[in-house]
Amino acid sequence: MAFDCLNIESLSGFDWDGGNLLKNEIKHNPKWQIIEEVFFNEPLILLEDTNYSNKQECRCVALGLTNEKHLVPVISTQRKNKIRAISTRPMSKKREDFL
Repeated sequence: MAFDCLNIESLSGFDWDGGNLLKNEIKHNPKWQIIEEVFFNEPLILLEDTNYSNKQECRCVALGLTNEKHLVPVISTQRKNKIRAISTRPMSKKREDFL
């Protein structure tokens, strides 16, 4: 189900701090620059993450391409007028080919 969880037009950047800046790189390898690429390249598909969204916070899965044309899912939320990346990992070649 498509969901307008992130109002992309009203956002002014990314919310990076010690809690999310290095976590994804350490756990799954994508650097923050790659995560940002997903939101600037087309196509970009946003879906509500119904497993983790609640009344206080809507979480989304952003599915998009890096500059190297790799498909990367990014779990994120909107904090004020910024995108806050929560989790991401590279997609396997098999799953990428399937999608």
